[in-house]
Amino acid sequence: MVIFPSRLFRQFALISIRHTRAPRPRGFATATRIAMDSIKVHNSLRPGPPVPFASIERGKISWYACGPTVYDHSHLGHARNYVSTDIIRRILLHYYGFDVKFVMNFTDVDDKIILRARRQRLLEIEKKKQYTETELTELGMAAFRSYAKSNLPRLLEGDGDQLDLDNYAHRRDAAYGQVLAGGTLTGEGRPGDDEAKLKMHIGNMTSAATAIGGSELFSGAEEILLPYFDSLYKETLDTSDQTIFTSLTQFMENEFTKDMDALNVLRPDVVTRVTEYVPQIARFVEKVVEKGFAYEAEGSVYFDIAAFERAGNTYARLRPESRNDKALQEEGEGSLGKSLGGKRGPGDFALWKKSKPGEPYWPSIWGNGRPGWHIECSVMASDVLGSRMDIHSGGIDLAFPHHDNELAQSEAYYCEHGHEHTWVNYFLHMGHLSISGSKMSKSLKNFQTIKDALASTYTSRSMRIVFLHGRWNDGVEITPSMRTQADFWETTVNNFFTNVKSLLVEANGTTAAISNGVEGLEIAEGKPAEGLLADLEQAKKDVDAALGNSFDTPQVVRVIADIIRKANIHIGAPNGDLELSAIEAIARWITKIVGILGLDANASPPYEGLGWASAAASTNLDPAIAVRPYESVYSSVLSDAKSLDLPASEIWASLLSQSPEADFGSLVKAGVRDPEELGLPYIRATSRLRDELRRIVPSVTPELKKSILNLSDRIRDFDLANIGVYLDDRPDGQPSLIKFIPAAELIAAREEKAAKEAEKAKAKEEARLAREKAEAEKWEKAKVAPGDIFKSDERYSEWDTEGMPTKLKDGSEVPKTQLKKLKKDLDRQKKLHSEYITKFGAS
Repeated sequence: MVIFPSRLFRQFALISIRHTRAPRPRGFATATRIAMDSIKVHNSLRPGPPVPFASIERGKISWYACGPTVYDHSHLGHARNYVSTDIIRRILLHYYGFDVKFVMNFTDVDDKIILRARRQRLLEIEKKKQYTETELTELGMAAFRSYAKSNLPRLLEGDGDQLDLDNYAHRRDAAYGQVLAGGTLTGEGRPGDDEAKLKMHIGNMTSAATAIGGSELFSGAEEILLPYFDSLYKETLDTSDQTIFTSLTQFMENEFTKDMDALNVLRPDVVTRVTEYVPQIARFVEKVVEKGFAYEAEGSVYFDIAAFERAGNTYARLRPESRNDKALQEEGEGSLGKSLGGKRGPGDFALWKKSKPGEPYWPSIWGNGRPGWHIECSVMASDVLGSRMDIHSGGIDLAFPHHDNELAQSEAYYCEHGHEHTWVNYFLHMGHLSISGSKMSKSLKNFQTIKDALASTYTSRSMRIVFLHGRWNDGVEITPSMRTQADFWETTVNNFFTNVKSLLVEANGTTAAISNGVEGLEIAEGKPAEGLLADLEQAKKDVDAALGNSFDTPQVVRVIADIIRKANIHIGAPNGDLELSAIEAIARWITKIVGILGLDANASPPYEGLGWASAAASTNLDPAIAVRPYESVYSSVLSDAKSLDLPASEIWASLLSQSPEADFGSLVKAGVRDPEELGLPYIRATSRLRDELRRIVPSVTPELKKSILNLSDRIRDFDLANIGVYLDDRPDGQPSLIKFIPAAELIAAREEKAAKEAEKAKAKEEARLAREKAEAEKWEKAKVAPGDIFKSDERYSEWDTEGMPTKLKDGSEVPKTQLKKLKKDLDRQKKLHSEYITKFGAS
C-alpha cells in the first residue's frame, strides 16, 4: 500500500460543513481602478524612499524598457530583469487598471554582436581549410599565446622560456593560484567581477591546452581561436552582406522571445529594432549637432558633455558618482570603439561611429558608419512615445553610462532656449542577480541559460516565486535557503487550492461550485466582518498597502502565506463547523492575486477562477476525448469490482448500476469544457465504489479482504494517480476527498515512496544476510573443541591437558598477563562449544 509523502498532501478531519451560497466576494472593482495617489515607487532619478507616482495622462502609462542585445542565449540574470519588469507591469495593468503602452527594443547593432557574428564566420572559414597536424598545433599555440597576452599577461612572465603546454599549469598556478583558490588578485577583500573574469579566461586557456594537446583544436579551443582569427582576418570580410550579422541577431531574438514566453512574460505592445531605425537615428544625431551639443571628429560623432552642461543641463543625473569612472565609460563605448579618436572630453560618448573594415555600415552625412549604443533607445523610445514618457526601465547595470547618456542626448534634442527638458519621469532599475558575489552576465560566462534552468532546476512559476521573494530594485543572490523558502510557499498555495476545491466538490457534488463562485458573503450594512472574513479584509488592505509601497512583493507573499495559515487552522480545527464560504472567498482572492503576479500561465484577467487554471481547459478539447481517461479508469475499476464476487447487498447493487454517462451528458449540454469537471462524474463513481469496498473489508473472508485491499490501493495509487486524481482517505467512514493534482507530481511521489521502500527492503535484506553470516561464523567457530583452539597458533610450542598454552615458540614461559586473557578465551569457547553440542550434537 502506497502512502504519499505528507509534504504534498494535508488530510483534514471534518466534523461538519456549513456552506452558504452567496454573492461573489468584494475586493476588486469590476470597473477600472485608478488609485495613483496610493502608489509610490523607487525612482532612480530621485534616490531615497519611494516617491508618489503620477502618470502624465490619468489612467494611462507610457513605458519604454531596454531590451536585450541579441548575440547570445538569455540567462537567469535576464530572467531576473524581465520577470521583475513583467510583475510590475501586470500589477499596473490588472491590479490598478492602468492602460499601459509598453515598448521594448532589441539591440541588433552593437560591438558584441559584430564581434560574435564576425568571429563565428571566420571560424567557419578556417574549419574548411586543410591543415596538417603540425600546422594545427602551431596555429593553436599562436592563438594560445595571443590570448594569454591579451587577458592573462602574468602567464608570459617568468623564466624567459616561451609559454607552452608543458609550463602552462605551473605558471597558471603560480600567477593566479590565489584567485583559483577563491581569493582576490590583490589578496584583500572579497572576490568580485574581476576575479570572475580571470577565472573565465583561465578556464578558456585550460580547455584550450587540453584541446591542443589532444589534437582537437577546433572542438575545444574556440574561445581562444575566435579573437585570434578576428585579429588576423577581420578586414577581409565583405560586410556589405549584413546577413553575417542579421542571421545571428534574428536567431537570438527568436530564442529570447521563446524564453520570455516560457517564463510567462507578457509580450511588448511595440517592439523596435535598431536596424529598422538607422535613418531616423542619423537625423536625430544631425539635430543634436545642429544645436551645438555634439561634434564630428574623424568620421564619428560625439556628444559634447561640456557644451550640454554649459547650457544649464545636468549630466549623469542617475549616477553622478560614476561620471568619471573610466572603466564604465569604456564599457559603454564598446570594445571596437577604443581606436576611434578626436574626442574633446574624456567622458564624451559616441552618437555615431565611423565603421571600420569588418563592421556593418550605413550611409550618413559623415560617411559610412553605424549608431552608437546609447542613441538607439533615445530615438526609438521617442518615436513611439514622444518627447516625454512616464517610465523607463532596465537592469541596474545600465544606469551609467547607458541610461545617463540616453537622458543627456534626449534632453539635448528636446530642450529649448536653455531650459532643461524632462524626457523620463520615473526610472526603474531592476537589481542584479548574483552568483558567488559576482553579477550573472554573458561576459563573465558565469551564467545558466533560461532554457537550461527551465529544463533542470526551475519551472516558470517557481522561478517567478523566487523573484517575488525579493524586492525588484534590490540585488538578489539565489541561495539554497531562498529556494527552500520559495518552494515551501508554492507548496503551501498548491495544497490550499487543492484542499479548498476538494471540499467544494464534496459539498456541492460537482466542480461547478469552483466555476460559479461564492454567494452569501456580503457583509451586512454597518456590521463588521468577523472571523476569517475579517482576516480576509485585513489581508486585502495589507496587500493593497504593499503594492502601493513600490510593489513590495515580498510583503505580498507573506500576507498570502499568513491568510492561508489562518484558513488551514480553521479547516483543521476539531469538532468545529467549517465556514466553507469564507474559505472559498479566501481561495478566490488568492487566485486573483497570484494571477495578477503572473504565476498562472494558463489564466487570463480578470482571474475569476479558483486555484491554478487547467491548461487543458483552454484547448477546448472535444468533451468525448477529454473525458476518455476518466471513463477508462471507471470502466476498468467497475469490471474488477464485479469480478470480486462480493456478497449481494442493496448498496453494492446500486453502486454497480451507477450511470456517470448521464451526468457527463448534462455537463456537455451546459457547455462545460474543463476536463476535470467533465471527468468528475466518473471519478465520483469510482470513488464511491472504492469507499464501499473499504467499508466492507472487516466483514469479509481473509482471502477476499486481501483482494479488496489490493484493488483499493491500486485504484488510488495507480489508476487515478496516473490521470491526476488523488483520493484523500479519511477516518470514521467518511468518503474520500477527491483532489485534482498534476499527474506528474503524484507519479513522482509514488516513485519516491517506492524508492524509499525498496531502499528499506534492501537494507533489511542486507542486515538479514549479515546476521546469517555472523551466525554461521559463530557456529563454525563453536565446532572447534576447547582444547584445540590454541593448537594451531604458531606463537605457542607447548600446551597443558586443557589445551592452554604453557610455552612460547622460543621455549619461554607464557607471561601471566597473557595467560589471563587466554583463560577467558578458553572459557568462552567451552561455553560456545557446549551450546554447539546441545544444538547440533557431537561431531
